[in-house]
Amino acid sequence: MNLLISRHDKIGDFVVTLPLFKAIKTQYPQTKITALVSKINFDFAKNIDFIDDVILFDKNDLKTTLNIIKQKRFDASISAYIDTKLGKLLFKSKIKKRVAPATKIAQLFFNKKVKQRRSQVLKTEWQYNLDLAIKLFKDINLEFSKPVLNIDGSEQIKKFRNEFNIDESKKIVAFHPGFGGSSEGNLTIDDYIKLAKIASLKDNIQVVFTFGPDDLKVKDEIMSKVDFDVVFYESVGSIINFCKLLSQFELFISTSTGPMHLAGCVNTKTISFFGDNLFASSKRWATVSETKNQNNFMLSLNYTKEKYLEIENRLKEIIND
Repeated sequence: MNLLISRHDKIGDFVVTLPLFKAIKTQYPQTKITALVSKINFDFAKNIDFIDDVILFDKNDLKTTLNIIKQKRFDASISAYIDTKLGKLLFKSKIKKRVAPATKIAQLFFNKKVKQRRSQVLKTEWQYNLDLAIKLFKDINLEFSKPVLNIDGSEQIKKFRNEFNIDESKKIVAFHPGFGGSSEGNLTIDDYIKLAKIASLKDNIQVVFTFGPDDLKVKDEIMSKVDFDVVFYESVGSIINFCKLLSQFELFISTSTGPMHLAGCVNTKTISFFGDNLFASSKRWATVSETKNQNNFMLSLNYTKEKYLEIENRLKEIIND
C-alpha cells in the first residue's frame, strides 16, 4: 500500500501521531508511508526512520502541494487532524480511501470516518490517532515499541558537555519554562527557579535551562534572577538533534508543549505541567513515553503552595533515587 498520513499542525501534535506511523510501518513493512506535515515538522519528519517520504503542507501554496500528492498516486490517506483546507486538498487529490475522525464540517471531504468524540477525553491523543489505523488495517495490533524514536545522542551530549564544561559524572536535569504555544498550566518563573536551585544542590547534577526561539524574554528574566550554577541553552538547531540531546538527559521539567512531547518520544523521564481542565489535562495530552517515566501535574492559574510542594517533593524523590 502507498499511504499518506497527515498531521499538519504543531510539533507536539505531530509527535503524538508518531505511534500511528510506527505501528503501521512495524507491522506492515511493505507499506510505503509518506507524511504530510507543516513547515516546522518537515525536516524532523525526514529524519525519522519509519517514515519513507515527506510532503510539505504549504498553506501559502496548496496548489503545489496538491500536485505533489497527485504525482505520488496514493492508495489511501489517514488524517489525524482535519480542517477544511486539508479536506478539500485530499478530496481534490482523488485518493480513493480517505480516513479521518468524524469531526467538524471538514469530515464531509473524507469517505472513511471514525467516530471518536475526542472531546470526551476517554483516552490520550496518541491513542485516538492510533485507532484510525483500524479502518485500513483490520488486524493491526495497536502497540508500538518505546522509545518511539530510538536514536543515538552520544555525539550530541559529548559536544554539549564540552561546550558547557559539564563533567561526565554529572546527570543533567533540564528545565524548559516555555510559556508560549498551547500550554494552559504552568509554574511561575520563580517556582521554576526554586526547583532548579534544589536540583543544583546535588553534587552529581548539572541544572540546565533550555529555551526555544520564542523564549528569549523568559530567558533574560530567569538569568537576572538565578544566583547558582546553571547552564542556559538555546535550542536553535534541528528538532532531531534536540531530540538526540534530550535522550541523554536524566530528567526534563516543563509545561505541556512541543519540547515536552519531544522528551517523551525519546522516553526521557519528565515532570510535566498541564491545565486543570479535562481538555488540556494529561488524560488527553500525556507523552508517548512509558508511564513509569511520566510525572504529570494539573495546575490551575492560581495553584496553591501545597500543589507546588507536591511537585517539589516529587523532584526530590527522583533526584535522590
